[in-house]
Amino acid sequence: MIKYSNIKMPPEHTINDIAAFIGKKLRTSQPDPSRLKIIKKSVDARHKDDIHFVYTVAFACENENAVLKKNSGNKNISSYKEIPYSLPQRAKLSKRPVVVGFGPAGMFAALYLAQCGVRPIVLERGLDVDSRKEKVRMFWEKGILDTECNVQFGEGGAGTFSDGKLNTGVNNPLSKTVFEEFVRHGAPEEIMYEAKPHIGTDKLSETVKNIRNDIISLGGEVIFGAKFCGYDTENGRIKAISYIKNDTEITIETDNVILAIGHSARDVFYMLKNRNVTMQPKNFSVGVRIEHKQSDLDRSMYGEMSGHPSLPAADYKLSVHDKNGRGVYTFCMCPGGVVTASSSEENTVVTNGMSYYARNGENANSAVLVGITPDDFENDDITAGIEFQRKIEKAAFKAAGANYSAPVCLVGDFLSKRTSEKFCSVTPSYPIGTTFVPPDEYLPDFVCDALRYALPQFAEKISCFGSPDAVMTGPETRSSSPVRIVRDETLSSVSVKGLYPCGEGAGYAGGIVTAAMDGLKCAMAVVGRNGRST
Repeated sequence: MIKYSNIKMPPEHTINDIAAFIGKKLRTSQPDPSRLKIIKKSVDARHKDDIHFVYTVAFACENENAVLKKNSGNKNISSYKEIPYSLPQRAKLSKRPVVVGFGPAGMFAALYLAQCGVRPIVLERGLDVDSRKEKVRMFWEKGILDTECNVQFGEGGAGTFSDGKLNTGVNNPLSKTVFEEFVRHGAPEEIMYEAKPHIGTDKLSETVKNIRNDIISLGGEVIFGAKFCGYDTENGRIKAISYIKNDTEITIETDNVILAIGHSARDVFYMLKNRNVTMQPKNFSVGVRIEHKQSDLDRSMYGEMSGHPSLPAADYKLSVHDKNGRGVYTFCMCPGGVVTASSSEENTVVTNGMSYYARNGENANSAVLVGITPDDFENDDITAGIEFQRKIEKAAFKAAGANYSAPVCLVGDFLSKRTSEKFCSVTPSYPIGTTFVPPDEYLPDFVCDALRYALPQFAEKISCFGSPDAVMTGPETRSSSPVRIVRDETLSSVSVKGLYPCGEGAGYAGGIVTAAMDGLKCAMAVVGRNGRST
C-alpha cells in the first residue's frame, strides 16, 4: 500500500474528493474511495480564513513500486504496511492472577490476562456500569452519595464519566493495541485516526460492558461490590489477597496481584502506608472548572466558519507559567459537555468534566489547574498530598452550604476579587446546584493568585477567555494521584514481590490511554515473568 500524508481538504468535502486529489497528484488512476484507509484526520484552524481538514490515508494501487519511484521526491508519499491485529500468546500460571480495580488499567490488564488463558479474577469495589449509572443519578438528582459506587468508583473507573478522551503524547506501540481493543469492543472506528479521539460517556459505558463480557467469556471473573482490604505475604511475596463483599471477608490465594485502584482509593493508600509499602508523594494539580458557551468558543476558534456542520465543537489546550514559575494549564477539556459532581467521600465537593459523543451541549468546560508539589504540603508525610486535596474538598463543601452544591464565581468577579451575585450569559451545568462563593474561600492563596495571573494570559490566545460572564465551578482536585507506589524494573512493588502497582492511582499514568497501556505492561510482566507459552 501507499501512504499519502498532509492532504488538505476544505470543510465541505467527501471521501471521493480525497480519492480524486490522490489520482490527480500522482498522475495515475484514482483509488477506489471505498477502500481508502484513513490513518489520521485533524482540523487545522490556525488561520480562520483558511480552516481545513488534514488527512493521512493509505491505499492500494497497481504498480505501487513504480508509483513510489515516480514520486520519490514527494516527502508526503511513502510505502505503508498494515500490521494486522493479533491476540497474545497463551500462557499458564500456577494460580489465577487477581486484578484490583476495573478502570482502564485494570480492565486492559484483565483483558490481556484473559486472552492469555490465565483466567484472571477482577475485584471492583463499585458496581457494574448500569447499576453505577443509577447510583450517580441518585447523587446528581437527590444528593445521595454512595461512597463505594460513584463517579470515581465502579466499572470503567473515573474515565467512564468523562469525555472518553483518548489523547496521549506517548508514542508507544501499545497505544495502538488500546485503540484496537476499544474499537473491537464497540467504540467508534474513527478513534483510530482522529487527531483528538474521544468515545463519549454514552458510548464508553457500552464499550466497557463489552470488554467485561469478553473477559468473562474467556474464563475470567469480574466481582463487583468487592472492596480490597488486605493481603498476606510469605518470604516477601504475595500469598493471598482479601476483600469484603456484603460485609463478609473473603480470601483468594494468589501470587500475582495487579493493583489498579485509581487515584481516589485513599483508604488503600493508607492501608499500604501502614503495611510499610514503599510510596512517594508526587506532584499533582488543583483548581476549578471553567465554563463558556460553546458557541462563543466556536466563534473564537473558527471565526466566520463557526457553526459549519462539518466542523467539530471547538476545543483548546492552554498553559502558562506565573511570575513564580508555577505552571497553570487547562486539562480534560470537554466540548459541549457538563461539569460533574464527582465526590467519593462524604461532606466534600469534587468536580470533573464530561461530554457525550455528540458534544452538542450548550457549554464548553475545562479544568484550569495549578501545579502542586510536595513543597506545598503541610508536612512530609507520604499521604500529605491526600490531606491537601481533602482540605480543599471539605472547605468547598462547607462554603457552598454543606449540601453538595458547588461553589461558583464569575470570572470577572474573581479577577476583581468580589463575590458574584447573578449569572449572565453562561449558566453552570453542575447538577446538584451552586452557591456564589469565590475560590479564595476554599483554594490556597497561591493557587488563586496563579489563576488570576493565567486567565488574562489565556484571553490573549482565545478571546472568549476574556469574557467576564464565564463561570468557575470548583474545586477540581482529582486530576492525578497524589502518591506513587514505587515499583522495580519488573514492575513489581519494591516492597512486595508479586504486587504490581498499576495505572493512574499508582502514579504511572495520566488518562485513559496511558492507564490502559500500563495495565497491558503489568499484565505482560505477570505472564512474561511467571508464565510460559503454550
